[in-house]
Amino acid sequence: MTRRMWNHGWKAWASKTAVIVTAVLCITGAAGCAEDTGETAEREFFAMDTYMNFTAYGPEAEGALEKAKNEINRLENLWSVTREESDIYQANRSGGKPVTVHDETAELLSFALDMAEETGGALDPTLYPVLEAWGFTTGEYRVPAAEELTALLARTGYEKVSLESSTLTLPEGMELDLGAVGKGYAGELAAELLREAGVSSALLDLGGNIQAVGTRPDGTKWRIGLRNPYGEGTIGTLEIADCAVITSGNYERYFEGDDGQVYGHILNPDTGYPADSGLASVTVVTPEGKRGDALSTALFVMGEEGAKTYWQEHPDFDMILITEDGRILITEGIAENFSLAASFSGMEIQTIELK
Repeated sequence: MTRRMWNHGWKAWASKTAVIVTAVLCITGAAGCAEDTGETAEREFFAMDTYMNFTAYGPEAEGALEKAKNEINRLENLWSVTREESDIYQANRSGGKPVTVHDETAELLSFALDMAEETGGALDPTLYPVLEAWGFTTGEYRVPAAEELTALLARTGYEKVSLESSTLTLPEGMELDLGAVGKGYAGELAAELLREAGVSSALLDLGGNIQAVGTRPDGTKWRIGLRNPYGEGTIGTLEIADCAVITSGNYERYFEGDDGQVYGHILNPDTGYPADSGLASVTVVTPEGKRGDALSTALFVMGEEGAKTYWQEHPDFDMILITEDGRILITEGIAENFSLAASFSGMEIQTIELK
């Protein structure tokens, strides 16, 4: 049985039947950190349709994590597609009239539109009507008819969005969803708050989106286990410091249709159907969480060759591509920091180098 997949992120905060509890990335090697410092703080909470786990070290950690948690909740109130007070909810129901949004919303949407342009539309924040049709926002899964998808795609297209400063105008019938960039940006802002509070060592897990502040308290790098996209466990370990690590994969959210086909949640914006790119997962390593969030989705849609070409033209990040046929491709900047798990020691690894 083949598996076809589409878009990642907190696509619908209101979805109660499709919450992803299992992290895309498993944190390893964090145990024992408390032995390196006398002060450790931790917060576990539910936000943006996922469980989050924040850990920080040092005398300022406790207060800083409370501020970070409050910031995540504030941003969710701005960007939720279902909360009536949010900027996105109001814009989606504006009937084509201009609405005024908060500065953070305008900044995030401007970034999403820029990334949509830069990726040739592989990332498109206007796909929400198509997401709803497949049932990934509600858990009421179905395979839409081709005619329905054609009609819905006519209501999408990032280039139709007008954003002038903080004034947002959507064509009537269009709906935004910032899920493919919002969680990464939220992690980025939370990390900034921690740094401003004097925290130099923290690990933020936003439902699998990892944002690292500095290194472990003893000065060594964090060890992050990349989930095995073919089944249980981890496929390898990546050592990182002071960056974001974000993965999209075809195992995150899916359903089996009456036709026996498995449909997943990474959509091709051109067709409205699950992306069938030959990739099992894409991991992006970058200083900016929002960029990693956007690229993990877009590169998955592009597929192996498209992702490699994009990286050659924009080598300001690193990536790990895991293909459906059992290969790993990793950019040269992090090749030495990745090691396979013992059970995958025979897997082929190819280093992608700049031309």
